[in-house]
Amino acid sequence: MSESKLELDKVSIALNGKQLLTVDSSVGPGEVLTIMGPSGSGKSSLLAYIAGFLAPVFEASGGVFVNGDDITTLPAERRRVGLLFQDPLLFPHLSIAGNLRFAIDDRSADKASLIRQGLDEVGLGGFEERDPGTLSGGQESRIALLRLLLSSPNAVLLDEPFSKLDSQLRAEMRTLVFSKLRASGLPSILVTHDQADADSAGGEIITLEQ
Repeated sequence: MSESKLELDKVSIALNGKQLLTVDSSVGPGEVLTIMGPSGSGKSSLLAYIAGFLAPVFEASGGVFVNGDDITTLPAERRRVGLLFQDPLLFPHLSIAGNLRFAIDDRSADKASLIRQGLDEVGLGGFEERDPGTLSGGQESRIALLRLLLSSPNAVLLDEPFSKLDSQLRAEMRTLVFSKLRASGLPSILVTHDQADADSAGGEIITLEQ
């Protein structure tokens, strides 16, 4: 279980000289900070800055700290920040086990056991050899969540991860995602248009203006 803390120290993002947002906040272990606002307000740009792949057309400043360490100068692959998007982004040419194995540190002794246990925990036991193309939308979302958790991140970014699910699945996935993040002790930032997402996340809410 992680006990990480994520801090945004006066993070500011602008485009063509126009200020999009300024965020100064701290997210504790298992907590979720929700960022809401209209399209174009800079929500996804904030996540890109934290993760390390903000496009160079933006001007950005401020520190991103994980457990007191400034990660803003690190390349994206060394930041240990997990991402969950609208689309599951599973590799179509790999089995479910192959998709999950891709996320696990090569130093892990028994990847098969980690995958088997993880699948059981998200209600998809026995799915190791399934083709991603045979999964339902809800099943794909569960695999994407499990792949993220198996990558052992120190913090998690959620970019409208429930927006393409129907209302029943959306409620199920909210419950699963936020319970797993809390149990894992991972600080998370959620970007969403949906107030129900924010209510389910249960943490601080920052609303950006256009």
